[in-house]
Amino acid sequence: MEQLMENLLLCTFFLYLLSSVAFVMGIKGKKGEEPKQRERKWGNIAVGLAIIGVVFQIAFTITRIFISGHFPTSNMFEFTAFLCFTVVLSFIVLFFIYRTVVLGAFVMPLAVILLAYASVFPKDIQPLIPALQSHWLYIHVTVAALGSGAFAVGFAAGLVYLINQVGNKKSGKNAAYLEVTLVVVLMWVSFILSSFVSGALGYQAEITAQIEGKQVTQKFDLPPIFGPHEGKVVKMDSFLGQKEPLFEVPSWMKGQNAAKNVNSTFWGIITGLILYGLIRLFTKKRLTEILYPLVKKWNPELLDEISYRSIAIGFPIFTLGALIFAMIWAHEAWGRFWGWDPKEVWALITWLFYSVYLHLRLSRGWHGMKSSWLAVGGYVIIMFNQIVINMVISGLHSYA
Repeated sequence: MEQLMENLLLCTFFLYLLSSVAFVMGIKGKKGEEPKQRERKWGNIAVGLAIIGVVFQIAFTITRIFISGHFPTSNMFEFTAFLCFTVVLSFIVLFFIYRTVVLGAFVMPLAVILLAYASVFPKDIQPLIPALQSHWLYIHVTVAALGSGAFAVGFAAGLVYLINQVGNKKSGKNAAYLEVTLVVVLMWVSFILSSFVSGALGYQAEITAQIEGKQVTQKFDLPPIFGPHEGKVVKMDSFLGQKEPLFEVPSWMKGQNAAKNVNSTFWGIITGLILYGLIRLFTKKRLTEILYPLVKKWNPELLDEISYRSIAIGFPIFTLGALIFAMIWAHEAWGRFWGWDPKEVWALITWLFYSVYLHLRLSRGWHGMKSSWLAVGGYVIIMFNQIVINMVISGLHSYA
């Protein structure tokens, strides 16, 4: 059964990847080919592949439920994979409303990145801790993820709008900020690639340290440039003659995998900058200039509308899942509706940010550039919550 589960997820990954390629073909194509006919043909192929991928991921989810006995959203691997599912599902719904092929060329690669990112985490099935043994867990997490999936589509549409508007400009604040945003995405992709390469080479390192009153052994899949505070090396494979970490994380980082996650962040930044340097060296272009030809002919007003509609759909769903259902579950698990846990605080920050977005959009007339930047910024907050708050900062959600 476990092998079947892995095969289903692998098929899902390749179907999403093929869908991404098909969407790119739909907006690029060959010279002399009639654009609308090309978009219709490749768009239908691409969304068909995405739908088949969703079916395979549903089969994966059902199989994992059968094996584990609970809905798979209880750790970073399961939640990130499910978040990928909600992104694709939200996109498919919006695709059939707007039929915008260019959006698929950005949303589906995001789904591929999310699924690849999920595979970085341990896939082992473990029994739920007592606090998680509640039906409110599944309701809270799945509904919050559905809202986040809609926000992801709004982010992608906002990003396409920004590239459409400033991708051909070599100066200006918007062009500079957009390039930085794309470099951050490239760092995330680079971390995933470096993790795959390190895993393929079989690199391993183990360091023990006293964390939260317990002796904990942290396992590193990437060479530990950063190690735990006052840690002792148990095992470390050779890497450029390195025998111990070069730096220790601060003592206030209490999460059991804080050092590992800081180290992963470092590798993501370094490899991302190297990859960005190589792209600039060989293409002589910025990332925005490379992407601009793909989106320059698309209607910016339509992109702006899709971004807004996605967020408008996602906001009430996120409100239910991340706040209302979360507070009900918190009261059941810990006897209080609110406790200022880091995860709770950042869920509130996310909700407030999108509340401000909708207020400025509807009351102040923030359309176009301003609205798109807010759409991009909102999803940056969500991913900060997903990556940094979940893994580095200790709290009641540290089990994730």
